[in-house]
This record gives sequence, C-alpha cells and structure tokens, in this order.
Amino acid sequence: MSANESLGRAQELAERLRAKLDNLEQLADAGDVDAAVDDLAEIAELAKQIEAELQRARASADAGA
Repeated sequence: MSANESLGRAQELAERLRAKLDNLEQLADAGDVDAAVDDLAEIAELAKQIEAELQRARASADAGA
C-alpha cells in the first residue's frame, strides 16, 4: 500500500471519528450513558486504526525516500 493510499484511508477514518464524536456529544446531552460508552469504545478503535494507517504511510514514505 502506498503512502498516499494509507493517508487517504486515515482521512476516511478521521471523518468517521468526527461523526462518532458528534454523536457522542448528542448522547451525552441526552444522558444515554450506555450508548455513549459504546461510542467511546468505537472512537478508541478508530483512533488505533488511524494511528496504524499513519505508521504505514510513514514506513512507505521512508522506503521510497
């Protein structure tokens, strides 16, 4: 996978993360604790995936340099 592909994937994941954060705010306002906890778990997983994609992009860029 190229650095650009990894960066594109990271951007897609970041957009999903933003949507989850918006949803989390709505859940917090509504007092839906169980759903908020579920969203937090998904947010943590998305953050891990973003980090992995960024590491792949860096490794790919370093290999091509």
